[in-house]
Amino acid sequence: MENTFLKLENVSKVYIDGSNNQRKILDQVSVEFENGKIIAILGKSGSGKSTLLNLISGIDSVSSGSIRFNGHSISASSDRYLTEIRRNSIGFIFQFFNLLPSLTVWENVILPLELKKMVTKDDLLRAEFLLSEVGMFDRKDDFPDKLSGGEQQRVAIARAIVHKPDLILADEPTGNLDDKNGKIVMELLSRLVKENQRNMILVTHSREAAKFADQVFSIIDGKLVACKKPE
Repeated sequence: MENTFLKLENVSKVYIDGSNNQRKILDQVSVEFENGKIIAILGKSGSGKSTLLNLISGIDSVSSGSIRFNGHSISASSDRYLTEIRRNSIGFIFQFFNLLPSLTVWENVILPLELKKMVTKDDLLRAEFLLSEVGMFDRKDDFPDKLSGGEQQRVAIARAIVHKPDLILADEPTGNLDDKNGKIVMELLSRLVKENQRNMILVTHSREAAKFADQVFSIIDGKLVACKKPE
C-alpha cells in the first residue's frame, strides 16, 4: 500500500507467567495504516489494546512477526534507536495524563523539546501557540495539582504534539474524564492532529471517542478486525 506510515505483519505477542503457562495476547496481526488518518482500536479491558501500542512504540517487543514505522523496522532495532524514535517521532497521551507533578504546565509542555537537546525560538513560539490552542496559556505557571482532569489532559495534548511527531499514540485519553470533558478533549485532539497533519492511533473502550476516527478496528480473540465506525 502506498502512503503507508505503519505496517504490521503477522505480529503475535505471548506472555509467559510464573507457572510457565503461555497467554497469547495478539495473534498473527497484519495491517497497514495510511498517512493522515486517525485510527481507533476498540476492545474490552485486557484484550491487548495497550499491548499493541507498546509494540508499535518499541516499549515492548513482538514474540513473532514484524512492525515497520515510516519504513524502518521497530521489531528489529536496537534500544538506542527505539529511544530516538520515541523521542523524535512519537507523541504519547495517557489515561492518567502523566504530567510531571514537579514541573509547571509550561515546563511539562516543552519537555519533549528539551529532550531533543536543541530548542529554538520557533519551538518555544510553537509551544506558546499550542498552549493557547488548548486554552491553557493563562495557566502556564501552574502545577498539575492545581488543574482539573480535563485541564491536565489538554496540557498533555499540547505536550504530545509540540515536537511535531509523525505519530500520536493515545491510550484511553478520555478514560479518566466525564462525558462532557471527554468530548471536549476528543474534539480538540482530533482537530489538532488533522491541522498538524499527524497520524494518531487511539485505543479506547469508548465508542463515543471512536466516532472521531477515520477507521475503527476491534481486538477480538487476539485478532485485529475492521469494524463499522460508531454512529
